[in-house]
Amino acid sequence: MKTALVTGATDGIGRATARALAARGLRVLVHGRTAEKAAAAAGEIPGATPVAGDLARMAEVVALARAVAREAPALDVLINNAGVIEPARRITPDGFETTMAVNHLAHFLLTHHLLDSLRAAPAGRVVTVASGLHAGGVAPDDFVRAQGYSGQSAYAASKLANVLFANALARRLAGSTVTSNSLHPGVIATKLLRAGFGGGGAPVERGATTSLYVALAPELAGVTGRYFVDAREATPSRDARDPALAERLWTASERALRAFL
Repeated sequence: MKTALVTGATDGIGRATARALAARGLRVLVHGRTAEKAAAAAGEIPGATPVAGDLARMAEVVALARAVAREAPALDVLINNAGVIEPARRITPDGFETTMAVNHLAHFLLTHHLLDSLRAAPAGRVVTVASGLHAGGVAPDDFVRAQGYSGQSAYAASKLANVLFANALARRLAGSTVTSNSLHPGVIATKLLRAGFGGGGAPVERGATTSLYVALAPELAGVTGRYFVDAREATPSRDARDPALAERLWTASERALRAFL
């Protein structure tokens, strides 16, 4: 039986993704910010296992990775799904702006610590949920955003970071059995959309469609470093296709997280 971890699986797209993976016969690790939330969500999914950790606290991300590695020494699918948008600038206990910390840095760190488990699977897949809003640029070494903060611009920068990270990881994993891809789930009726953009959107089940495709489609075996929309390969923004920018972001992320790597 294959095993998948879905971050941010207690609500919205993540919850719909976890349910659908379980329905397709996978064992699902359901991540939530707290143990209580993770257990409640996992209790509604047959065979699911709850795992918890606050992605705004990097020590908890490391602890989460260790817990996942114990539960799944061979991890077939990692879906980096969790995301936030902060209308006002807020700094985490580690000194990072919260949106970038949760959406990018936490998943960078989590993936780093789970690479051995992914390599132990026959064909591990890292699936990073970005957004079509990955525009407007990113300052690769600015994880504080002290100047000119807006919730939407911070979110867009974090989503660009998602695509850049997925591409840089794919280059580093070239020749291995692990692939790394990113995607836009669509405009979906989630709490995040309501908080940051006023609402609307398609059902959460629609939002899970592309994540499921990238995680499971047989025809994507060995496909890596790509970006998907509506379960089809698409072309991301020009910045997202800039390998030099991706490398600068990777280096800056390693430097910012050196105490936790």
